[in-house]
Amino acid sequence: MQVIGNQISTALPLPAMKTARQAATAPEQAQITAERPARLNALTGLRCFAALNIVFFHYSNPNWFGPLAPVINAGYASVSFFILLSGFVLAYNYSGKARAGKLDKRRFWEARFTRLYPIYILSLLISIQVLPLEYRAHTHGMFWTGMALTPLLLQGWVPQIATFLNTPAWTMSAEAFFYFLFPWMARWKRPQHVGWHVSKMAGVWLLSLIPGTLYVLYHPDGLAKIDRYSWGFWLNALKFTPLPHLASFIFGVMLAGLDEVIGRASRLRTLLGAFGFGSLYLLLSHAYLLPYALIHDGMLMPIFGCMVLGLAGENFLSTLFGWAPLVFVGEASYCMYLLHFNMWHLVHESNILVWLHLKQFDPWISYALMVVIAVMALHFVEKPAQKRLRSLIAALH
Repeated sequence: MQVIGNQISTALPLPAMKTARQAATAPEQAQITAERPARLNALTGLRCFAALNIVFFHYSNPNWFGPLAPVINAGYASVSFFILLSGFVLAYNYSGKARAGKLDKRRFWEARFTRLYPIYILSLLISIQVLPLEYRAHTHGMFWTGMALTPLLLQGWVPQIATFLNTPAWTMSAEAFFYFLFPWMARWKRPQHVGWHVSKMAGVWLLSLIPGTLYVLYHPDGLAKIDRYSWGFWLNALKFTPLPHLASFIFGVMLAGLDEVIGRASRLRTLLGAFGFGSLYLLLSHAYLLPYALIHDGMLMPIFGCMVLGLAGENFLSTLFGWAPLVFVGEASYCMYLLHFNMWHLVHESNILVWLHLKQFDPWISYALMVVIAVMALHFVEKPAQKRLRSLIAALH
């Protein structure tokens, strides 16, 4: 997810001012720097846990994690969290500029493209190994449709190929669509009446439950049992296509408006954060009693919102999740999310752990390796490629 891996900071640091012309603009640049929203490191730290939870969800036995087993078993919910957080972070960083009429849509889209695409392309290159499997799993028409749409970030719109080549990459179709819409969302007015704003957020939440509710009521795939392992056309459409997840993104954007009217040091944030984490664990511990189609996404939206508001404050929760090592790994969460699925298979099919006599430490050594690969991809692929792409785009203007 961009978001899934969105940066909490708003922009790259200003370069050193060496020329006379640059020096002359120093006061203006200092003012711009001062206007940037503060980094919310605790949310980046939480992204570390969310990304790792998705890795564990795909490649572990949840029972290995003892009391955390319900959280691992519902790792799919981390994707919904990333989508909501994406909307929140973008609105947190850009809404003020958009309301002032200073958000250039083209430049915003270019910035999102340079942030999103380098690691996405890397993930597709790693995915070449699964081409024979995809060819056998689809009709010729669907296979070539997948080959055409996946590089364009459009595969998520077709349920049959939403997970083509790289299973987690379906979210990139959703994020690309949400980024296209965001400049208009960013201009939404700052909340004047908190109660009315919360009511509108509640309305978005209820709307998000409609697709899952309809699925539960009508059983369009005719499946006797529906859980994380189930597969069906309409279930895939619910899980992997962009429109059912749009409400989560919108909720995140609206949440940033609510964030503006709550003091950073407010005790309310501590209460909301504690409530959010406690409620999430309680609900996931009883997830087997709830319809999978509902808990997969919309049902958790208010709980995620409480967690985000709590960690966006100044309290013991934000201090805990703002711990530097968590933030360090959290900054690579997008890379971890997008690369882990096929990289895991590449590592294990190559038998490199056997050659290095590390197989006895698996899967824990593999989890550590996914973290290392993600951090390396961030610093040696994503950031350099982003910088290069931005330079090329600037040269074309």
